Amino acid sequence: MFTRTRRNLCALGLGAAVFGWGALGLSADAQAQQQLNINTALTRDDPIYKGLERMRDKVAERSKNQLTIRIFPGSQLGKDEDVLEQARAGANVAVVVDGGRLAVFVKEFGILSAPYLAEGFQGIRKVVTSPMLEEWNAKLKAASGHYALSFNWWQGERHLLTNKPIKVPADLAGVRMRTPGAPVWIETIRAMGATPTPMGWGEVYPALQQQVIDAVEAQHPASYGSRLYEVTKHLTKTGHFNLITGIVTSAAWFDKLSPELQTILREESLAAGDYASQLTQDSLAGIETEFKAKGMTIAEVDKAPFMAATRSVYDKLGYGELRSKVEALLK
Repeated sequence: MFTRTRRNLCALGLGAAVFGWGALGLSADAQAQQQLNINTALTRDDPIYKGLERMRDKVAERSKNQLTIRIFPGSQLGKDEDVLEQARAGANVAVVVDGGRLAVFVKEFGILSAPYLAEGFQGIRKVVTSPMLEEWNAKLKAASGHYALSFNWWQGERHLLTNKPIKVPADLAGVRMRTPGAPVWIETIRAMGATPTPMGWGEVYPALQQQVIDAVEAQHPASYGSRLYEVTKHLTKTGHFNLITGIVTSAAWFDKLSPELQTILREESLAAGDYASQLTQDSLAGIETEFKAKGMTIAEVDKAPFMAATRSVYDKLGYGELRSKVEALLK
């Protein structure tokens, strides 16, 4: 959780002054308006981080440094929920976040984190670049004061990492599995047969090491970047979530930008999302090779039983009708 110092740092934009902006004679408000601090739970070697670096450089270039971006990997600014609260309050922050975390504000976003919604990046991209997403974004702005710059940051399909072989949902009975705290994630893991255990990503490695949890579900780049091959033995390729994330910031902060800077920020966010997503796609085979070299067993399984087990999640959370609309969009 944020310390009071960090809250003040984000809310007042004082971080810019620490790095020399104060010498320019700019007020704290002006400093905050000229800088966006982006938080992510991921590590520096993750493809998403590489995309954020591209976004940072392109925005600086096109804006002639009128707008700068700083990136904070490893959740340095706090948990996603904490940063979302800061953005809601108007701070100059943004966070790489999945739709499930936004569903508390606008329910429709939650379906982006639902099980087996679309296949691969090109499938889910049709949804997150559609007019439907823009409608949800407008609702988000009105409901909570957040604004999604783009939502095409694909982190890959999520799979199971366990210390025992998994072939069918029944094998997950009694398994305590870490997952994010949003309802759509929790209900999906429960439907698959495991006991959902919400916790922050940074807590996963020690929790597995100390046997507080038995398993985790995650995408390849994050699993490898966090060295989960050291504390799990089996990777089962269920692909139950197709993880798509967005760059979500403060609507109040964004609205104060000039129209030109708003356009630059949105365009470069979208372009960087595509860039990062392609890097993710290109990295997957190599990561699996590395996993095997580290001693992990990688298993391809029949996804049909897992798909059948999780189908009820949509109706349970009230997404049945929306799923039909998304499926129509994907045809």
